[in-house]
Amino acid sequence: MKATGKTVLEILTSLPEDRTEPFNKLHDVIVKNLPKGFEPAISYGGLGYVVPHSLYPGGYHCKPSEPLPFSGIASQKHSINFYHMGIYSDPKLLKWFLAEYPKHSKQKLDMGKSCVRFKKLDEIPYKLIGELMKKMSAKEWINIYETNIKK
Repeated sequence: MKATGKTVLEILTSLPEDRTEPFNKLHDVIVKNLPKGFEPAISYGGLGYVVPHSLYPGGYHCKPSEPLPFSGIASQKHSINFYHMGIYSDPKLLKWFLAEYPKHSKQKLDMGKSCVRFKKLDEIPYKLIGELMKKMSAKEWINIYETNIKK
C-alpha cells in the first residue's frame, strides 16, 4: 500500500489504484492552501511539505541535509496518513483542529501527536485539511521550531 518514488510526481503516480484518487486529491488540497514559503518535496523518503533550504538554510536539526519538515502525507497499510507539525507544536492550533474535526467528519478522529489516520478513504475531510494548512505561515513555523523544538 505504500507509495514509492524519488520525486513528488513518482510518489503521486505509484500509488495503489484504490489510493490514487483520495491521495492525489489530498495533495491537491494541501498544495492549493499551502502558504508562501512552503513547498512540496521529498521528505524522509515520503511526500512532504517543507520549508526549503533557500528559506531556512540550516534544514532539519536531526538531518540538516533535509529541508525543514512541516507536513506530509503517506499511504500506509490500512490508511492514508496526514502529518502536520503545527498541530503537534501549537496547543491553540490543536484545540482548533479538535473542535473543527467533528464538523467535517462523521468518523471518530484517529490521531497521534502529529498524525491523523484516514481509514475510510471516502471520508477524508478535505475542506478541513485545506483550512488547517492556511493557519500557519512558514515564518510562524520557523519561529515555533526554533523556540520549542530545535535543541
